[in-house]
Amino acid sequence: MSISNEEILQSVESLEDYLISTRRYLHENPELSGMEIETSKFLKKEAKKLNLAITEVKCTGFYATLDTGKPGKTVGLRTDIDALPILEKDSNQKSMRLCKSKVDGIFHACGHDGHMATLLGAMKVLVENKDKLRGRVIFIFEEGEETGSGIFNMIDALKKENIDAIYGEHLAAFLETGKIGVDAGPVMAGNAIVDFTVRGKGGHGSRPDLSISPIFAATNIINGLASAWINRIDVSKTVTLGLGLINGGAIANVIPDDVRVAGTLRYFDTEEGKKALELVKKVGNLTAQAHECEFIINEMYHMNDPVINNEQLANLAQKSIDDIMPGSIYKNLTWFASETFTEYRAVSDIVFALVGTKNEELGSGAEHHNEYFDIDEKSIIIGTTAMVKFVNDFLNQN
Repeated sequence: MSISNEEILQSVESLEDYLISTRRYLHENPELSGMEIETSKFLKKEAKKLNLAITEVKCTGFYATLDTGKPGKTVGLRTDIDALPILEKDSNQKSMRLCKSKVDGIFHACGHDGHMATLLGAMKVLVENKDKLRGRVIFIFEEGEETGSGIFNMIDALKKENIDAIYGEHLAAFLETGKIGVDAGPVMAGNAIVDFTVRGKGGHGSRPDLSISPIFAATNIINGLASAWINRIDVSKTVTLGLGLINGGAIANVIPDDVRVAGTLRYFDTEEGKKALELVKKVGNLTAQAHECEFIINEMYHMNDPVINNEQLANLAQKSIDDIMPGSIYKNLTWFASETFTEYRAVSDIVFALVGTKNEELGSGAEHHNEYFDIDEKSIIIGTTAMVKFVNDFLNQN
């Protein structure tokens, strides 16, 4: 009792128009984290067409359940559903886009539109072939991955389901279309928030001696962190510090009271990441004191652990995917981006696959969260095939 490779490939191929049109509809109608009301309605409608039982989760998240009626294991399949507050360019890296957001300033700039289409496609194939499966499949639609607004509500809801494994995918703009990375161990980085204000004493630009400039203090904090990273962080346990915001002052001849600095830490070793976070606090506080300024923490906390794939599930995924798409597995792939998917370890073992979507001829391959970001729609077909094959092999293994 199993779905053959030929049946999977044929079923997914027959859904190509559905997968592409669904992705384009979702791309054209994006919604921000925690506000995915119409997106959620659309996804529920697709699940109801297949007569799946729907369980509501607080706010816009939900999950749908396929019960084969036969005893067996339970596997979860997850997608994120939110978009980003980014203005989309009319073109990608090479040519005009095949579809574009209809909502100014909101854009699926991380591939979540493709993730949703993939999960819906897998849902269709698995429902149509449920007589060849045993156990249950839970299709997870997670609100607000970008902000973390929906993950813990989803975790609480899923705890009663006794799930044996949760599989997820993420389109990867840096990986060629046709390649999939699904190694055991850490595959995506942990994440910590760094956000602080340096407060001094503002004044007229002509007499800096009568002021206490937070600009010089903030500058020295940043320089001090660069030095600390070289001398205090374990070179074998890379931690990146990406500062994305420095904001202080409004005019050339006025020294401001405050300067705000914010960014993130990324790491694959959680303890080293926490050590780096404490280092930011120490360098910031002591340097500010040396400039007679105040170091005020706005937000500074460990947000996510790295995404760590279960070894047995990763090995099964590699074997399954290579069996149906020979030569597609890309070994030793890690990504310094972060994902709420790691939190599903509170429910079950997890495995997360990175699905390539870079195609220079089409112009896809720009970094995620970038105004030029685009995907190769063939990667949705590949991701759907991989997802269905994993479920089939996991539920039907001895």
